[in-house]
Amino acid sequence: MSAAMDTESTYSGYSHYSGHSKKAHRQGRDRHKSPRSKDGSRSEKSVTIQTPPAEPLLGNDASRAEEGQDDNWGETTTAITGTSEHSISQEDIARISKDLEDSVGLDCKRYLGLTVAAVLGLLVFLTPIAFILLPQILWRDDLEPCGTVCEGVFISVAFKLLILLIGTWALFFRQPKADLPRVFVFRALLLVLIFLFVFSYWLFYGVRILDSKDTNYQGIVQYAVSLVDALLFIHYLAIVLLELRQLQPVFTVKVVRSTDGESRYYSLGHLSIQRAALVVLENYYRDFTVYNPALLTASKSRAAKHMAGLKVYNVDGPGNNALGQSRAMIAAAARRRDSSHNELYYEEADHERRVRKRRARLVVAVEEAFTHIKRLQAEEQQKAPGEMMDPREAAQAIFPSMARALQKYLRTTRQQQYHSMESILQHLSFCITNNMTPKAFLERYLNPGPTLQYDRDRWFSKQWTLVSEEAVTSGLQDGVVFVLKCLDFSLVVNVKKIPFIKLSEEFIDPKSHKFVLRLQSETSV
Repeated sequence: MSAAMDTESTYSGYSHYSGHSKKAHRQGRDRHKSPRSKDGSRSEKSVTIQTPPAEPLLGNDASRAEEGQDDNWGETTTAITGTSEHSISQEDIARISKDLEDSVGLDCKRYLGLTVAAVLGLLVFLTPIAFILLPQILWRDDLEPCGTVCEGVFISVAFKLLILLIGTWALFFRQPKADLPRVFVFRALLLVLIFLFVFSYWLFYGVRILDSKDTNYQGIVQYAVSLVDALLFIHYLAIVLLELRQLQPVFTVKVVRSTDGESRYYSLGHLSIQRAALVVLENYYRDFTVYNPALLTASKSRAAKHMAGLKVYNVDGPGNNALGQSRAMIAAAARRRDSSHNELYYEEADHERRVRKRRARLVVAVEEAFTHIKRLQAEEQQKAPGEMMDPREAAQAIFPSMARALQKYLRTTRQQQYHSMESILQHLSFCITNNMTPKAFLERYLNPGPTLQYDRDRWFSKQWTLVSEEAVTSGLQDGVVFVLKCLDFSLVVNVKKIPFIKLSEEFIDPKSHKFVLRLQSETSV
């Protein structure tokens, strides 16, 4: 009961502080807008974006986030004003609607290809059975008796078709991982090969068996068996082309994120450019840290602060205004460049000091909260089974004691847009359920994790565009460069071929390791 009352009081204080932070943010916004209204030369249009309460803000400035943002995880701030690099214009809205229409076309193309493959597979499996049953239906009285030989062949055909069915299901009928811009060349060639193969068998069967009404039923059954054997060999060829060919590493690709320069190296086999791009994206979501645009605004705000401190006075009249101001700004910026590295050094040192300080406070707060959990568990064991708290209630009971320190740490490290209060409570209840330590709970927040660790709404990268000078269906080659673009950043992929390694062997004679130790008769001892 006391834990519930603490949680309720905390949430009421939470909402009261939220309303106060909204007023402070609105006043700060008006204060930032007032200098722009005085300057008549800057007449840029601003776009206001109304975001849902659960969505984080994409383009909030780092300096403005430290001053005007409240402690409620970015959930109470719902509007952005001013010209921003993340503003959405009418052209962007039209482009988004066009992308939605294109996605509908991609779905139709995907289902069309799946339908064609399913129809062709059904035709392949029904063909041997039709070859065996049609003579029995059309001219059964004229057929020569086959006996035990045909019965054994029937069993062989049944098991071969079962093996072919399982292999086809495992190789072809799998959940697609992505929508590729072009068709998979090897798979399309295999489908064409199977169609031509089955068509030629049907053509021969219609001319030599159906028209002449062949009475040699054992030969007809052997003809169907040969078709099944050939289909098994085609399936083996499909395994080699689609699965085994790409396993041996041939190329090394370097993937660089364009915004922060984070890079990784991967080894790939013989793949097309579009399939290599798919492998790169799968590894990106697992290996790269999540993209955080808030970390990139520090350098922009620093440069804007330097340029804002410069004042230019026009003493020659309004005629020479533009050229004189540009030259003066360039000269002043060049003079201030010598001292900018000192400011950068002290800013980074101060930021690291604040991060270490708030991290220490967070660690202490979480350890105390988990110690309180152990005391609660000891008390719960003495209560009746119906009065015990579930992990969700326990997480809500200890969350207020660590909420303040966690909020400040996430704001300092600019991770607040990736962690909502609900996600933190779920993670806390998960750690309590599995009896995890405070260090295991803090692992998600102390260091930014890979993209897969966060919700899909926080990825900033869902739809990608492949840009390549070569055809995306062509294979990888040494020196090929292609780019994977999304809304906010891009991945630049550079392909290098693994060099040919030549090893030589050098024989060492075992007798060369033997030596003789000679001791002098007269020593100094």
